[in-house]
Amino acid sequence: MRIALVQVASPPEEPPAARRERVGRMVAGARGADLVVLPELWAAGYFAFDSYAERAESLAEGPTVTAARAWARELGAHVHLGSLVERDPRGDLFNTAALIAPDGALVHAYRKIHVFGHASREAELLTPGRELTVADTRFGRLGATTCYDLRFPELWRGLVDLGATTVVVPAAWPAARRAHWRLFTSCRAVEEQVLLIACNAVGTQDGGVELGGHSRVVDAWGTVLAEAGTEEGVTFCEADPGAVARVRAEFPVLADRRRLPAGSTAGTPTEEER
Repeated sequence: MRIALVQVASPPEEPPAARRERVGRMVAGARGADLVVLPELWAAGYFAFDSYAERAESLAEGPTVTAARAWARELGAHVHLGSLVERDPRGDLFNTAALIAPDGALVHAYRKIHVFGHASREAELLTPGRELTVADTRFGRLGATTCYDLRFPELWRGLVDLGATTVVVPAAWPAARRAHWRLFTSCRAVEEQVLLIACNAVGTQDGGVELGGHSRVVDAWGTVLAEAGTEEGVTFCEADPGAVARVRAEFPVLADRRRLPAGSTAGTPTEEER
């Protein structure tokens, strides 16, 4: 599988429509990739909190999804559009990640469960998601988490329980915590034995926040297959989705899990063990 990580800046002075056109030209440079991945809320701008309501869009026919459908058909590739501010039919707003198939069909969507509150208004403005799902693709079973979700390993274990072998992570992770970005992307790949594909934003957004870049692909053994820098651009990477099954077979840590009943301790045998 050939992966293209498209690092995008979202300068405050650039309107979302103009940004979609510009990013479309960047995505066109990813021709030859099987999977193209973009960052979190690149069209609206993650830190443009005052504009969330104005820039929210329908997942079915909003301008970002419509553009991503066209890009996928043009490239003949899966396009993970990162995430967008979604407005549902009731008017609630979500941070929603989406995967588009090569024929332009929306095949997976994930509403961010852990909305961020520290030095951010995301938790104030957006509704947390409530469901984990995966999609069957030609690369295997694929799931997604978004940015802050990296800090919650139980969410990732839930994706593994659903059969995920690849997890895509769109993010708007600040440069100030870049060390944590590298740590968590590597750690989640190793502990869950998945192919992790993480695309982060770059540049300076509203409030003068500098985004960290360093989009990366980490395999199930923890090897960093690719890591971008801090500039806009496309980073290509070759990965073997079948390697996940081989790692899990050779080092079967997931098979050795012990599920303890509530209130028990690791030293107390379960009924089945007795």
